[in-house]
Amino acid sequence: MRRALMISAAVAASLLLCPSVATAVDGDDLSADELAEQAKDNFLEAKSVHLRYTERSEAPSGDRTRPAALDLALDQDGNCVGSLTMASGGGHVDLVKRGDQVWMKPDAAFWKAQLPGPQGNAAAELFKDRYVHGTTENDLLKGMAETCDLAEFQHEVEGEVTDEAELTKGAETTRDGTDVIPLSSTDDGKEHVLYVTSDEPHLLAEATEKSGSAGKETFIDLRFDDYDKPVPSKTPPPDETVEVDRLQQLGA
Repeated sequence: MRRALMISAAVAASLLLCPSVATAVDGDDLSADELAEQAKDNFLEAKSVHLRYTERSEAPSGDRTRPAALDLALDQDGNCVGSLTMASGGGHVDLVKRGDQVWMKPDAAFWKAQLPGPQGNAAAELFKDRYVHGTTENDLLKGMAETCDLAEFQHEVEGEVTDEAELTKGAETTRDGTDVIPLSSTDDGKEHVLYVTSDEPHLLAEATEKSGSAGKETFIDLRFDDYDKPVPSKTPPPDETVEVDRLQQLGA
């Protein structure tokens, strides 16, 4: 799970830290560098954010144990609500974290991908339509919850070191119904585009990356909204949960 968090931070940082090329755009006299700097500062100051991450490859690896999509509302205190979808048909997981308490509700495909043979089938039946509850002291729940820490994500963005690829400012466009200005670069064969909101405060709205050769390309899309909107605090009720210790009965 942490892999998706680190990839997301790297994609965002790869553009936020690039030097700019002066390219005039009507209606906005800020340079690409100035827009990227403001977007970075506003992102690093955010108390919470809604993050959507998707990864698609034309040459799938077949690894069903890594996330191919995230949809999470998360904050600097490590709270989150959302879902993860695993690659190559590896299932779907609903996730809630408050403090050190974690609830996850995987579907049957997830259990069968994560646990070998009869264990996966047994877990799918035992936890059907219910949340697994425990704390971050449990390795499985800790691994799932690592994606929930906005402060760690921000730290990775702030500390990411990138090559000196030039950042080019494009014409204003619309993404997800929001007016944005694209900032693009090419670095080590990877094509990056960063979309910053046209209106002040200039916020990071989306970052994309395309890499690989024809027929083997990988596409990553990372979107942000709901800056500083509190993460929902509702947690699953006890009658919809099973304690994580029950996994030990399966030998997991």
